[in-house]
Amino acid sequence: MTATVHDVAILSDFRYPGGTSASIAAEVRAQARAGLTTVLVHVRSPHLKRDRPFHPLITALIRDGAAYLAADGEEVTAKLLVVRQPRIFTEDLAVRPPVRAGRAVMVLNQAPGDAGDPARYYDFAAVRQRVEGLFGAGIEWAPISPQVRAEVLRAEPEATLAGVDWHEIIDGAEWWRERPARAGAPVIGRHGRPDPVKWPRTREELLQAYPDAPDVKVRVLGGGELAVERLGRMPANWEVIEFGTVEPVDFLHTLDFFVYFHDPDLIEAFGRTIMEAMAAGVPVIVGEHFRPIFGDAALYTTPAGVLPLVRELHADRERYRAVSLHGREFIESRYGYASHLSRLAARGIRPDAPPPPALPAHRPAPPKGVLLVSDNGVGLGHLSRLMAIGRRLPAGTPTVIATQSHGAMVAHREGFLTEYIPSRSVLGLPRQSWTELLRSRLEHLIDLHRPAVVAVDSVPHDGIVAAARSRPEVTWVWVRRPMWRRATGTEWIERRSAFQHVLEPGEFAAAADEGPTVDDRDGVFPVRPITYLDAAELVTAEEARAALDLVPGRPAALLQLGAGNINDISSPAARIARHLRGAGFQVVLAESAIATEPMPAPAGAHVVRVYPISRHLRGFDLVVSASGYNSFHELIAFQIPSVFVPNRETALDDQVSRARFAAAAGAALIVEDPDGDDLDRVLAHAVRADVRDALRRRCAEVAPGNGAADAADWLTALT
Repeated sequence: MTATVHDVAILSDFRYPGGTSASIAAEVRAQARAGLTTVLVHVRSPHLKRDRPFHPLITALIRDGAAYLAADGEEVTAKLLVVRQPRIFTEDLAVRPPVRAGRAVMVLNQAPGDAGDPARYYDFAAVRQRVEGLFGAGIEWAPISPQVRAEVLRAEPEATLAGVDWHEIIDGAEWWRERPARAGAPVIGRHGRPDPVKWPRTREELLQAYPDAPDVKVRVLGGGELAVERLGRMPANWEVIEFGTVEPVDFLHTLDFFVYFHDPDLIEAFGRTIMEAMAAGVPVIVGEHFRPIFGDAALYTTPAGVLPLVRELHADRERYRAVSLHGREFIESRYGYASHLSRLAARGIRPDAPPPPALPAHRPAPPKGVLLVSDNGVGLGHLSRLMAIGRRLPAGTPTVIATQSHGAMVAHREGFLTEYIPSRSVLGLPRQSWTELLRSRLEHLIDLHRPAVVAVDSVPHDGIVAAARSRPEVTWVWVRRPMWRRATGTEWIERRSAFQHVLEPGEFAAAADEGPTVDDRDGVFPVRPITYLDAAELVTAEEARAALDLVPGRPAALLQLGAGNINDISSPAARIARHLRGAGFQVVLAESAIATEPMPAPAGAHVVRVYPISRHLRGFDLVVSASGYNSFHELIAFQIPSVFVPNRETALDDQVSRARFAAAAGAALIVEDPDGDDLDRVLAHAVRADVRDALRRRCAEVAPGNGAADAADWLTALT
């Protein structure tokens, strides 16, 4: 399938709590308003040691559809790649980002060091070597400000930098509010992430900039506790507010003056909070070193000059308003969204055409087609079942897959229009925030694609239930796999009322099912077990062996256990591999199609990464597999001699009962105790040719067929 070419790809660590993420968010919004598409490529920075969630502004962009977050390992193609935060590259990345772009810019939004140490934060030469190794020597290096430019050239005088700074941007309209005259003491304030270097070094200068005086008030959002610690006390006229508890735009409109002074060694890259204050109409008082960025729109003094300047300007309301308006106009003209679109245009990134006019509100497009929604999961089980149904829908049926799985890239390669919904674990969100994001994303996708049916292969999380209730005009279907573990999942069954219908893929081991779905049968539409492929779609044994680079004339075994370190000689996976090699088999490990790091290949084993691996199953004489729903039914349906090693750690799926049933039916073998002698005993039996022939014959007798087409026909009737 032709790759989606985004206008802009932004590569960074989206967990940064301060200006980096705010800057990225502003650029994404500017691009979205102009009709440009943005894909976000997340890489983890080595200097963010503590695990953090995505910045709320970034999460909001993903939630609202302003930007698309690429799944880990997803191949990304863009016209322009913008890389932010050089400190990400102070160490080698664990995985090379699979990004292709016609042009690339490295935005230097932080100086390499400070006045005391020009390489305190990163070694520019080492970062440049890594970045150019990843994205090519033609990448453009763009400082964010004159200060950063000067520090980079101090560290490496021969560095080639862009002629124009890649400055910060802001939408002044989002920050501006009329500022009525306020009586009483003037309020001095500041906001920003907590960091000791963001404050004056000495107690004297700290109290000069943020006075302990009865005729002024001081309000601090973020980092105030550091200043209090430095002072050794809390001044009576100070109010300290925890970072993140108040939105900066709301905080700024409680101030009369924004005052920012910091440690003299700090090289402030730009001063985004200063820009935000000016956009909000708050007069700004800062040090002279900010003049190259803010010109005559800010007020410049030393810490000792703050209080006299505040008193003077507060008493002259006409001049105060003039300073306020001038600051706003300066920011809008120099650092507004238009300036960002101009620099994109200079690099060849322009909207292809103006967006088409919206349809009249009274003539909405009729709903049609199917939206298939899959859960996260550590593998591709939920997603593969939905794709199995989707690929059998009638030609021309609008079909969209929305998945929390990194397998979004797999669905895209299989020809589906795919929407990736990053999971809670990816974004690091608390449960309530994740619920809101999931609900909002599903509502957005329904409004965008206007499906007649939404089919969900997942347990009904709060966000799914909320979306179903907010879009009752859509037919909601729960695709609910059976064979749950006994006494688990009843809380999910109770949420069935959120769906109008339940579609149940069949289960070969249904007679052994003791889970809660057994007693919840009213109104359930059952089909035969669902597999991605039909038997006729498998390639021949010879074709499979050639495709997987297997040695001709030697038996081959496939391991797809889903877990276990095969390089740990004591693990069941390693023991299985040794036993099979000792019996003359060549051993193949099936690596997940969504793995972000390559699986290590032990001596004598061959790793393959193919989707769907089931297409090549006839090339194997034996498969040792976990007994998850998909692999279990594929192996039986396609008559592949199998040994099942159930995963006993699954939350809902009863792999043990499923595997035991297949063994009792004579269709497979089971290893009950992979840590004991049972494993070697069963494998010694499985490698015998007569045993494998008997398993093939029995599978041919009991194979239940594929219910995917029946499920597709049933969903089609609902549209």
